[in-house]
Amino acid sequence: MDPSRFVLTDRQWLTIEPLCPGGLSAPGRTGVDTRLFLEAVLWIVRTDAPWRDLPSEFGNWNSTFRRFRRWVQADVFKRIFDALSNEPDMEYAMIDATIVKVHLHGMGAKGGLRARP
Repeated sequence: MDPSRFVLTDRQWLTIEPLCPGGLSAPGRTGVDTRLFLEAVLWIVRTDAPWRDLPSEFGNWNSTFRRFRRWVQADVFKRIFDALSNEPDMEYAMIDATIVKVHLHGMGAKGGLRARP
């Protein structure tokens, strides 16, 4: 797969890589390309597609899914999330009810919502 189409930046990958299990020096069988595996997981998350629809460029869908399940059970994704959430990312702004005023119609004013038994 073309690395220019990856979602993870090189800087993010350098932060994530030490948190990923396995590697060339690890005992036992490990995944061939951990970054490609993470890109496959991000593809699934972005598209909301079933695992069987994972493009073949990411490898066998079943192997990728099994590796995903092992990482979930080992809390690897939580460690990655915790490491990345320390960096402020203003790409997305969150708005919740604590800072948004409700229109009068939404508060039950005349013609608005009413609680009825």
